[in-house]
Amino acid sequence: METDRVNMITQNPKFRELVRKKSQLSWSLTFIMLFIYFGYIYLVSYHPAFLHQSLSGGATTIGIPLGISVIVSAFVLCGIYVWRANGEFDRLTKDVIVEMKK
Repeated sequence: METDRVNMITQNPKFRELVRKKSQLSWSLTFIMLFIYFGYIYLVSYHPAFLHQSLSGGATTIGIPLGISVIVSAFVLCGIYVWRANGEFDRLTKDVIVEMKK
């Protein structure tokens, strides 16, 4: 009986849409974060002189705000995922649950 219910859910078009959208968003955000992170590591490794340049003639270099932006971008991308999950993904999940109760 439980296997039949699982099969019904996995065959539901809204469930498939949910899985596809979640997967697409997850991979997109993952690639964006990897690009940002490895881009920063690339700069650290191969262009340290660029990161050592002073922003305003003081002690703050270009590398400091870039490093902070790597960390902040992780929070922003996480926030984007949560925003989509709490909105669109929750609606699709509710639709699937309602259809399965019929």
